[in-house]
Amino acid sequence: MRLPQWFAERAEPISDDGEIRVSTLELFFDLVFVFTVTQLTTLLTDGFSTDRFVGEGALQALLVFGVIWWMYSGYAWLTNTIPPVRAARRVLLLLGMTGFLIVALAIPSAFGSGGPAFALGYLLLITVHAALYLQATTAFWRVVPFNVAATTLIFLTWFVPYPWSYLLWAGALVLLWGSPYFIGQKGFPLRAAHIVERHSLLIIVVLGESVIAIGIGAHGHAGPGFLVAAALGLAVAACLWWVYFGWDDETAAEHALARREPVGRTRLILGAYFYAHMPMLLGVVAAAAGVKKAVEHPFEPMKLGPSVALAVGVALFLAGHRWYRRVLGLRRAPAPLIGTAAALLSGVVGLWSAAAQLGAVLVLLVALLVAEHRGRMVPATPDNALAPVGTDLDPAPEKVPVAGAGSDGENSAGRPSGH
Repeated sequence: MRLPQWFAERAEPISDDGEIRVSTLELFFDLVFVFTVTQLTTLLTDGFSTDRFVGEGALQALLVFGVIWWMYSGYAWLTNTIPPVRAARRVLLLLGMTGFLIVALAIPSAFGSGGPAFALGYLLLITVHAALYLQATTAFWRVVPFNVAATTLIFLTWFVPYPWSYLLWAGALVLLWGSPYFIGQKGFPLRAAHIVERHSLLIIVVLGESVIAIGIGAHGHAGPGFLVAAALGLAVAACLWWVYFGWDDETAAEHALARREPVGRTRLILGAYFYAHMPMLLGVVAAAAGVKKAVEHPFEPMKLGPSVALAVGVALFLAGHRWYRRVLGLRRAPAPLIGTAAALLSGVVGLWSAAAQLGAVLVLLVALLVAEHRGRMVPATPDNALAPVGTDLDPAPEKVPVAGAGSDGENSAGRPSGH
């Protein structure tokens, strides 16, 4: 069967040093993806008011996030390799957005009646992802069985009674995340500027989700207590923005990636932008859930679930950012472990007053930002900076997994032979 010319067009290879920038279509794609983050917050907050065992909502959010983050990363790496500059690619990417929309709508009931709808949306995601990659290489066929098998397991959860359905979700996650190890690959020439910019824009949009949580928590009310709590919640989100964007780490990260050879760069991107960004994004989800509950009754004690969510969310964001800096060899923030531990302890304050916990978190973040600002007034030394990329802290392995796909990766000439 001959494919239509508009679909069968081949993707021309881009030189390793040919940088590309994030397109407006990719940003549009991210806006749809972030709706899934909003739905994860809803899934988590719904768990606060049910009789399920403590942490079940968090477990569900983790499983769903692990599945959707794998495919989001796959799309981010896809558009880094095959920019959506042609009509066919744009149409397919829009179909992928539809898949994320279906997945997002099904998230609140994904562990019940919404399981088949989630699987349907995910099937659309993997189909579009494969169709785009097959325009560049037929080696991607080896990835398809893993993605299809994981989607099938998610669909079968509808027929499996609680709590055994969790095993199928876990199995789907293992298939997706483990596929590169079964297929094997080394890496391929990802463009540093595009990866850095794409994930930076994602963090901004996800932080905006935490602001939306404030409005959702209002329920149409705007009394003095709510206004105080809303202002504190916005200030906390602003501080998290400052933690990530306030020190020009993007430029340093781009330079750290650009000076590495393709295999080493793939490993750094995997560690810094796939793994290390997970706790940051999950942290925003958890913190937004806590803020949403805090603004409802700001001067009353918080329940254990929302209080822990807010504390753990901020701690996760700080820990993830520290991990991100460490992988890329960027300058380390002052007292990162103390700040993370203090964020966790803020949950105790929330059991006394929701607004007090928001205030405590805000004071902690401001103190950390001030300490980092003062630390940057002096030159970096081995005591306050990490070893540069390429030292013993960053050995280049022979194989690294590729987010969202697996393949033979790239040969020594830098040509992608898979993904």
